[in-house]
Amino acid sequence: MIKFRAWDKETNKYFEPTYQVYMGRLEDLAIGLSGRLQKRTCRGVVDESVFPGRYVVEQFTGLTDVNGKDIYENDIIHFGSIWCVGDEYDPREEEHIGAVKYRTDCASYEVNCNGQIFPLMEVINFDGYSVQGNVHENPELLEAGK
Repeated sequence: MIKFRAWDKETNKYFEPTYQVYMGRLEDLAIGLSGRLQKRTCRGVVDESVFPGRYVVEQFTGLTDVNGKDIYENDIIHFGSIWCVGDEYDPREEEHIGAVKYRTDCASYEVNCNGQIFPLMEVINFDGYSVQGNVHENPELLEAGK
């Protein structure tokens, strides 16, 4: 499923509802009115020509975290590997936190953890990967991961 969300830099919150691409524009998914499904267009609402630089449009990666939450670009992901060696510290244990970014050069998503890059498809193999927030509302989470 192709879905988008848009961060409004003017109001500092996400623009609702959820969007999908249709003929190069963002449009409402479906709105149920009077028991039947109708489509209401939102053309121009997040169109760069109408509001240049106001919105940051972020695409759904197609993946969800361990709690079933959708993972979008600019989400902050926490993940790690825990090795069972009793109750003592094991140096093989690792914990990471980073932001999801899209790489146009290889058409894939990655998680940047302070310069250490993990392909998103590999992150889902780690223990307990979960969305902790996003770069707009929770930038302090990335500072804590340094």
